[in-house]
Amino acid sequence: MLRRLNLLLGRLSSPLRISLVYAVLGGVWIVFSDHVVTLWVRDVDTITFIATLKGWVYVLVTAAILYVLIRRDIAALEHSQKQLQHSYDATLEGWARALDLRDKETENHTLRVTQLALAIAEQMGASPCELEAIRRGALLHDIGKMGIPDSILLKPDRLTDEEWAIMRRHPTYAYELLSPITYLKSALEIPYCHHEKWDGSGYPRGLRGDQIPLAARIFAVADVWDALGSDRPYRQAWQPERMIAHIQAGTGTHFDPQVVQVFMRVVRIA
Repeated sequence: MLRRLNLLLGRLSSPLRISLVYAVLGGVWIVFSDHVVTLWVRDVDTITFIATLKGWVYVLVTAAILYVLIRRDIAALEHSQKQLQHSYDATLEGWARALDLRDKETENHTLRVTQLALAIAEQMGASPCELEAIRRGALLHDIGKMGIPDSILLKPDRLTDEEWAIMRRHPTYAYELLSPITYLKSALEIPYCHHEKWDGSGYPRGLRGDQIPLAARIFAVADVWDALGSDRPYRQAWQPERMIAHIQAGTGTHFDPQVVQVFMRVVRIA
């Protein structure tokens, strides 16, 4: 009999087994305790009081067990979510490394510009959720270049007007690639808008001023700064003084003046 019971319990799911065992033990407790009380107590009022007390004890024990079980399930869920988050983040970083490897000119550019953009955003009071969206968006800022032919993306010479028109599609390609992914919707602003300019002369939509998402305005400064400070086949890296002058010259046209002001503090240049 006991063996059959064990086999039956083994076929049930863990929550169902716990519920069944608890129901059985609860029933045994009620019947046994009632029997004991009637053997030792004769006064009706006392029996009523003990029965009420037993009920409260049963409720408290039930609540304690439920709390432990719920906390256990929440902890397991949080652990699973962290593992999933880690997997997602590792995938994003893998995509970023793949893009950098494809274009040797920009090797390690993505990680550097991501760190700088986050530093600026922190100084501007971005929330943890906003910082996470910026980090993901920065890692994926050039994901749209996956749709650009190597003959254009890796061309060592100046692009023709036709080739440049194709290159300028990469923010739109990024939007088309990432927008169906719910997990990355909050990270779309940088890949889609980081080539917009404060005066409205950027692309792909010609946004101006505050129409450009703040994350993209922050990233635009960080992106240009890192690009100017990196060697290219057609030029050497600029000296910091020249880079500063270029950023300042673009304030109010290419760049958000407020972002530039904070950026200067971040790089410790007044």
